[in-house]
Amino acid sequence: MTEQQEASEDAVMTRIGQAVILLHAGDREEARNRLGEIWQEIGEEGDSLHRCTLAHYMADAQDDPADELAWDLRALTAADALRERPGSGGGDGRPAQREPRPAMRVFYPSLHLSLAADYLKLQRPEAARVHLARARAAAGALSDDGYGNGVRAAIARLERRLAAEPAADRPRPFPEQS
Repeated sequence: MTEQQEASEDAVMTRIGQAVILLHAGDREEARNRLGEIWQEIGEEGDSLHRCTLAHYMADAQDDPADELAWDLRALTAADALRERPGSGGGDGRPAQREPRPAMRVFYPSLHLSLAADYLKLQRPEAARVHLARARAAAGALSDDGYGNGVRAAIARLERRLAAEPAADRPRPFPEQS
């Protein structure tokens, strides 16, 4: 990779970071606009890490839960694209490596947690449970730091919320019994 390519990739992450600052400051519309511009530039085939990061934050900038779900699914797809490492299979007869890169493992708990929350907003508790279980299973990759502890706490909060939701395999009470 040339110095110019590295600088341009850093510029993309810097611009994503600037949009995220706007998002966290409460300017969802401007954050959404800036992230949308970057998405148009990098496109569906752009760098997977950029797509994953951008889509994950773009989901948070959405007003419609269905749009939020669509962006979180794009983030997961981009993260999964990072699983195959160049040169990890094919020519030597071994299958391609399907384990996430170590740096990517820390994204999966948050990605699945976001999807679980999206499905719960869309009143699809069973799909939420599937992704919450995946978030919990992936949480071992998290460090014992502020980020990791925050994600684990969010998983626990959503688990408590989902525990109050009726499961498809449990009998649901009649309205007069609830």
